[in-house]
Amino acid sequence: MTVEFFNFLVRWGHLLFGITWIGMLYYFNFIQGGYFKSATPEALSDAKAKLAPSALWWFRWGAMFTFITGLYLLHVVTGSSQLNNYIIVGAAMGTLMFLNVWAVIWPAQKIALGIVEGGDKAAAGAKALLASRTNVLFSAPMALGMLAGPHYAGAGYGTAVGGTGLIVMLVIVALLEVNALVGKQGPMTTVKGVIHSSLGLTAVMVAVLNYL
Repeated sequence: MTVEFFNFLVRWGHLLFGITWIGMLYYFNFIQGGYFKSATPEALSDAKAKLAPSALWWFRWGAMFTFITGLYLLHVVTGSSQLNNYIIVGAAMGTLMFLNVWAVIWPAQKIALGIVEGGDKAAAGAKALLASRTNVLFSAPMALGMLAGPHYAGAGYGTAVGGTGLIVMLVIVALLEVNALVGKQGPMTTVKGVIHSSLGLTAVMVAVLNYL
């Protein structure tokens, strides 16, 4: 097997794992959350006991293998002089999203769903929701950053690394992650709000990286 073909297989796997991860993320935020609010007590109890834990398994392991294959691909890109600001920002968002899954969402959901004993279920649920909403917020600009690396000529392979735009964008991402840990949902309270926020952040990223 040639190195080129192996790299292609990793890219293929990265795409499949990413579809699984982000698909489950959108399912939780756009579908399951609304159903939980309207379900009968019996249906809600059954979903929390059976459906949610199964969905969370696919969610967190999709995130894990997306991250692992992404690290390898980032190494490949860095070694081939194809690194640029879009890839850096996209990778930063993807890394924070992965950490949110394993360090925030999954531990909090185990408490909220009663998988582990003890803890404040309401507080844990709110904590998981904010981190999950933030991952949705990051998802659109993250995907654009990854696609813009190899498919958008304006990204500038090897010529657009660093600068004011990159610093400003990374600061924005860091502040949004701080809000995910200790802040509030704000406009992300509703599905429409988080979708609009994600698209808005994408527009901000393009403006900042292209014009600063």
